[in-house]
Amino acid sequence: MPAEVVAQIATARTVELVQEQPFYIPMTGPAARPRRSLKHDDTFIVLDSHGDIGASAGGPDGLFNADTRYLARLELALDDVQPLLLGSNLRDDNSSLTVDLTNPDIYQDGRIVLQKDMLHIVRTIFLWRGTAYQRIGLQNHGENNASFDLTLQFDNDFADLFEVRGEKRPHRGIGSSKQLGPADVRLDYQGLDHTSRSTMLHFDPKPSRLSANTATYHFELGPQQTSSLFVAVSCNKPVGAKPVPFFRGLLAHRREMRQSTAGATSIETSNSIFNEVLCQSMADLNMLMTDTPQGRYPYAGIPWYSTTFGRDGLITALQMLWIDPRVARGVLKRLAFYQAKAVDPLADAQPGKILHEMRGGEMAALREVPFAQYYGSVDSTPLFVLLAGLYVERTNDEETLAELWPAIEAGLRWIDGAGDPDGDGFIEYQRASEQGLANQGWKDSFDAIFHADGSLAEGYIALAEVQGYVFAGKQLAARCAARLGKKDQAKKLEAEARQLAERFEDAFWCEELGSYALALDGKKQPCKVRTSNAGQLLFSGIVSEERARMVAADLMRPHFFSGWGIRTVARGEARYNPMSYHDGSIWPHDNALIALGLARYGLKHSVAHLFSALFDAAAYMDLRRLPELFCGFRREKGRGPTLYPVACAPQAWASATPFTLLEAALGLEFDALHGEIRLRNPRLPPFLNDVVLRDLQLGPSSVDLRVRRHGDDVSLEVLRTRGQIRVSIVLAH
Repeated sequence: MPAEVVAQIATARTVELVQEQPFYIPMTGPAARPRRSLKHDDTFIVLDSHGDIGASAGGPDGLFNADTRYLARLELALDDVQPLLLGSNLRDDNSSLTVDLTNPDIYQDGRIVLQKDMLHIVRTIFLWRGTAYQRIGLQNHGENNASFDLTLQFDNDFADLFEVRGEKRPHRGIGSSKQLGPADVRLDYQGLDHTSRSTMLHFDPKPSRLSANTATYHFELGPQQTSSLFVAVSCNKPVGAKPVPFFRGLLAHRREMRQSTAGATSIETSNSIFNEVLCQSMADLNMLMTDTPQGRYPYAGIPWYSTTFGRDGLITALQMLWIDPRVARGVLKRLAFYQAKAVDPLADAQPGKILHEMRGGEMAALREVPFAQYYGSVDSTPLFVLLAGLYVERTNDEETLAELWPAIEAGLRWIDGAGDPDGDGFIEYQRASEQGLANQGWKDSFDAIFHADGSLAEGYIALAEVQGYVFAGKQLAARCAARLGKKDQAKKLEAEARQLAERFEDAFWCEELGSYALALDGKKQPCKVRTSNAGQLLFSGIVSEERARMVAADLMRPHFFSGWGIRTVARGEARYNPMSYHDGSIWPHDNALIALGLARYGLKHSVAHLFSALFDAAAYMDLRRLPELFCGFRREKGRGPTLYPVACAPQAWASATPFTLLEAALGLEFDALHGEIRLRNPRLPPFLNDVVLRDLQLGPSSVDLRVRRHGDDVSLEVLRTRGQIRVSIVLAH
């Protein structure tokens, strides 16, 4: 076959595959400059390393609020040339970005009028209450006067986030810009959803020249002289509303961030690099937290998922439950508030179903995308029931349990009813609308669920790990029912969990794999593929001791374990691709849940091995930040892991992963009813000799602990207690 024909076929096939993926996130080229992100509540900003927006290709730049871009360009120039980068750093708590710049050689009429490296320019940027604040400080380090123009060019498109991701729209609203005075510009957009959106830019002091998209300052700086200017960019603020002064806002923002983490357990270890990983993770989680009417909620990730996601919020709260159970309370209350009450095929909603995702942009309002309140997730509902039970056991908060119980019961009715359309005892999914997601588990890319020959599963699909979530959820719901005095309901739920485990073994175990099928398709045929989904079954506890050990052993073999972590799909399977989104890559949160499963079955050597691998990966990452995912290539000596190009960073459940791994290693168990914390079979990985937990809370009491490693064993020291609390080590094999 001629090479041209082969190329045409390959191109056509690629186009066809992309078209089959609604809401695909394209990657058209490398980022010209690294990106940095800041977030506060429903507003986030993506800037490049120079502090610019829209000045270089390859990034989803902008100031965003409620899934709409409010600033698409903000570019700084000196006498119409770009400054040189000295350095760019996020503050440790993610409260601000500082960028250090200097001038290049600046020419006029062929002569240097400003020699390079004479000006020091510092851009300090932070977000607070819907406004992006920026201070630009300047100092002349030269021996002569410096005369120059500093120009800020700005513009906006009011693009919906899905447009930024690559979705095409046949029609858009009408935009305009207006100079309101010598220091203010307003950018307006009248959307097709009949909603007005506006961006206010305020400059202090007033520029030398100001137009609808350019602010120019002329500076005459003597030797060692300093000067500064301030820019505030606000989303949907009323005309005449002035932003707070820069330094007052920055101090208030940092004070709020400190207050929001008060009461959470703090961790310090003997490994300085791991301490950096933990600090970055906590800073990222704190930044992703959003104050909602129902409580603080961890938004899923920046830039594509900075909103309420059901599955992500539930899993992140589960991972943080031992550190700060208040997160779980906020997540559960918010998801209970938005629990589906009626059938809506476009939104994939059915009564009792828990939210998958919600969006506030123009395209969602017009239903050009189905995500205004979208319920196309098969696992959010059982995870909601599961987390509610774990939260109550962690806190003994029976008041919140009573408040949540109607939502828990509604979720259980969905699991046994609409969630199981053929009545075979397994919950399954098939999208209710062609606009919805084809796959509705956590591996939701179009090609993630397939058979051994590579053919995609069709019809109603029952995922393996989701049955495990239902099993664990019903067990926990039974204990909640018993707390509420509903003994008959508790017995019924316990019996249903046992029966599910029996049916599950018969339907999903694949003797030839020595593991569990990825899923059952619409014809009840198992997808006989080795995947990490089987590892999440260990977390749920649905499998027997013997088979759990077989699954665990397989996960730690080279076809799964890359040296950096466990792949989503084992090497050698039909669709294995280490550069794919879900078919061979490594997801930190997936590994974290697997680690909890390994710990459940007492496989602490494997926990330590997995913990060490992910720690090593984090040590190589920018900012010591574990991303949403990275490639599944085999680890090679002297090289770090290979990054996935459009992974979100930070991503909430990836940020929570180091804490989950530590929980699994220590074997932490909380018995709030009896006021006891247990460390079951604790074992620290070789890179940790000492771990100190401070203010580890249980009800009204708390304790400070030190755990020291002695080879494969540990010692426990109670440093301080407040209130009535017991701590013990349990050794069981």
